[in-house]
Amino acid sequence: MSDYFGKDTPKLGFGMMRLPRKMLAIDIEQTKAMVDLFMEAGFTYFDTAFIYPGSEEATGKALVSRYPRESFTLATKLNAGIPGMTEKAAKSEFVTSLKRTGAEYFDYYLLHNLLRSNYKRYEKLHIWEFAEEQKQKGLIKHIGFSFHDGPELLDAVLTEHPEVDFVQLQLNYADWENKKILSRRNYEVARKHNKSIVVMEPVKGGKLADPPQEVKKLFSDYSPDMSYASWAIRFAASLDGIITVLSGMSNLDQVKDNISYMKDFKPLNAREQEIIRSAQEIFGKSVTVPCTSCRYCIEGCPKNIPIPDIFTALNMHLSNGQTEAARENIAEVTQGKGRASDCITCRRCEGVCPQHIDITAQLKAAAEILE
Repeated sequence: MSDYFGKDTPKLGFGMMRLPRKMLAIDIEQTKAMVDLFMEAGFTYFDTAFIYPGSEEATGKALVSRYPRESFTLATKLNAGIPGMTEKAAKSEFVTSLKRTGAEYFDYYLLHNLLRSNYKRYEKLHIWEFAEEQKQKGLIKHIGFSFHDGPELLDAVLTEHPEVDFVQLQLNYADWENKKILSRRNYEVARKHNKSIVVMEPVKGGKLADPPQEVKKLFSDYSPDMSYASWAIRFAASLDGIITVLSGMSNLDQVKDNISYMKDFKPLNAREQEIIRSAQEIFGKSVTVPCTSCRYCIEGCPKNIPIPDIFTALNMHLSNGQTEAARENIAEVTQGKGRASDCITCRRCEGVCPQHIDITAQLKAAAEILE
């Protein structure tokens, strides 16, 4: 069993992916204040990654250089899934991550974003063995991987690599029965293999902090003082075998809100579970693009198309009929960049999309409706 990893860990983790920014640079002073508030409340888990722009460096400045190493838990990730990646380049990411963060070791180290299209590269480049070597040296405490594919592949990877200590899965109430994300089935596979779980995307890239009006009414009728995001995070944290639930916080208010209901965490009660099931039914009818703005799709786009920003505009039209506002928004976000109609259907973006979105089709729709 791997469950012992999560027993003493507060079930809220700080996702360092969506940190506040001043213009293009991460706002280090605001990040420090967020880290301080998080730590003062008794939370210790921080999650970053080699490919999050500026995140590892910011983590080093706001956290590692300011707190005793044993006082916090740090996770980062190695991304070897990119086509053309060499073994030397992949392994050098580990050294770079140590330097960027200034950490002496990583408590949790993940192979990043395993998909059917890339997981064999981790085998070919001997990354599993490399991670185990670093663990034997004491530079890694626990080895895991983040996963964005289906239960059959997850079962195969965990069968081939029983040495894995934990998995990081996208779990949220909106995607629980989603036929592409398959949250529930992936969760069940991980538990079948007795693996503890770190939860990512519990608020679906912020989408569940501002859900459809029908869902808002469900939640507000029951408890007008509970934030919409709190329902999503408490849903994930109420599952068995959870190490921590990552929240990608971008400002102090989000930290304060998360602390308010997670410091003395209480699992969802029977009535709250019923309300969540009703919300899931509503989401099952949603016609919006399920983009979480992870921005993996942008790197490598030959036309420099700001895909997540275009989908945000498209969803304004799809969810609320705000067509004119969506047209203004899409014109703004594509200024100086590629437009939806510039897509050449190379589908590089679709190969790395964790949500398995038919991106080219959605860009075509956005071009037809909003350009």
